[in-house]
Amino acid sequence: LEFDLATSLVGQPLVRQQVMQGVREFLGNQNPVKPLVMSFHGSTGTGKTYVSSMLVRYLFQGGLQSPHVHHFSPIVHFPHAEHIEQYKENLKRWIQGNLTNCGRSAFLFDEMDKMHPGLIDVIIPFLGPSWVVYGTNYRKAIFIFISNAGGEQINDMTLALWHARKDREEINLQDLEPAISKAVFENPQSGFWKSGIIDEHLIDFVVPFLPLKHHHVKQCVVSELNQQGLEVRPDVVQEVADSILYFPEEEKLFSSTGCKTVASRISFFL
Repeated sequence: LEFDLATSLVGQPLVRQQVMQGVREFLGNQNPVKPLVMSFHGSTGTGKTYVSSMLVRYLFQGGLQSPHVHHFSPIVHFPHAEHIEQYKENLKRWIQGNLTNCGRSAFLFDEMDKMHPGLIDVIIPFLGPSWVVYGTNYRKAIFIFISNAGGEQINDMTLALWHARKDREEINLQDLEPAISKAVFENPQSGFWKSGIIDEHLIDFVVPFLPLKHHHVKQCVVSELNQQGLEVRPDVVQEVADSILYFPEEEKLFSSTGCKTVASRISFFL
């Protein structure tokens, strides 16, 4: 996992550091006092889904297809605000039932910025440092929250630090954490709005994904060409990377969509 994060994940030194620290400490402890809870934040295409799927691929046979990996999307699983009480009951039963079957389960919550406020609090009893909940020992579970919320603030801070001539390798969590907290946890539109998960400090690692620069996008193009078994031609790499929009308007420094559209663009330039 460490090697793959170092070689396949471009431009995210903080992510590598935080994720490896979290996983290594958690799996190295035979009797953890609570589950591992991580929250991934950043704008589109910066690697949040990529890292979460990489993580479960190394930890569970079958990766995302494993019966012990559970993936929730608000649009798919919790679409209607008027059914929130039913969703709460369903979610609690699902987590409880699956942790009873296997304490080493993983739960991925996608698009937390689109989650109905209040819904996620139903899982609070499973996140804290208690021995048994509803007759289930759940302290070896992993919970990952994925959100675009905070992406704008992370981008602004990264730009400001770039202007201050601070390289991304030098950016630390303290530079970004206050901005992420304000955008994510104090936002009425966020699934974490007024959540006990925040009040009770149940998130172990807040993981910021930085915006990607032009040379990072080129790395993504090379990686995608290799994955598709195609020839890595410098002209194709350059053209695909150049076809993406960059911001801010003056510097054109960061990709507006990260590496998200790279795969679909390659065929246009072959």
